[in-house]
Amino acid sequence: MNTHRPRKRFGQHFLHDAGVVARIVAAIAPAPDDCLIEIGPGEGVLTAPLLERVRRLEVIEIDRDLATRLRDAFPSERLVVHEADALSFDFGALPAPLRIVGNLPYNISTPLLFHMAAFVDRVRDMHFMLQREVVERMAAQRSTRAYGRLSVMLQTRFRIERLFYVPAGAFRPPPKVASAVVRLKPLAPGERASVDFGALSRVVAGAFSARRKKLRNALPLAADDFATLGLDPDLRPENLSPGDYVRVARYLDEGG
Repeated sequence: MNTHRPRKRFGQHFLHDAGVVARIVAAIAPAPDDCLIEIGPGEGVLTAPLLERVRRLEVIEIDRDLATRLRDAFPSERLVVHEADALSFDFGALPAPLRIVGNLPYNISTPLLFHMAAFVDRVRDMHFMLQREVVERMAAQRSTRAYGRLSVMLQTRFRIERLFYVPAGAFRPPPKVASAVVRLKPLAPGERASVDFGALSRVVAGAFSARRKKLRNALPLAADDFATLGLDPDLRPENLSPGDYVRVARYLDEGG
């Protein structure tokens, strides 16, 4: 396809480095019958090599012009183009298990990750290009600066693996931030937190909105509750593990 002028409102930065594309495809290792979904295919630089590996590929593209060009460039029986916003797309309508990939728009990456986490039961794995800082937050361990709401909410459902960093020059136009490729694989049902994720989200969001405060002021718990849960009220939100937050959410959800 001809060069497309990137649109700021869509946060478009088009990957053009063939070496990086090859590394991403190798990391995904698509098989012919995989149900593969690409978010934000853009100019199709990753779409084309993925189609060499799978019989059928579905893509989600919000830019009407790019969606039209993708339909013109690839046969419809092999490439299904959903002209839609990935933030509101119903991934549950696609056949499981899903393998989701994409160079995610950095301006909406966090809400997009939360949206897709809701479909964890239908996902086999996900491979994304993201802002390096976001990847660090996703994989961060407790008691570190990067650890926060995103870390907890994803780590209770996925195993997160940082794969490799990508220089700004691999994109057109070059972003002002560093990038990285990450793999998310759902935890086995027995490993996954058994909790109401709405309740967990409320607890975690509340805690990290007051991350500089001690837990006694950051969590809706009384002194006796901390003792029951075996938590030190003088710790700070970043000191609790994802499992600790799951226990707090369960306790509160059960009327503790």
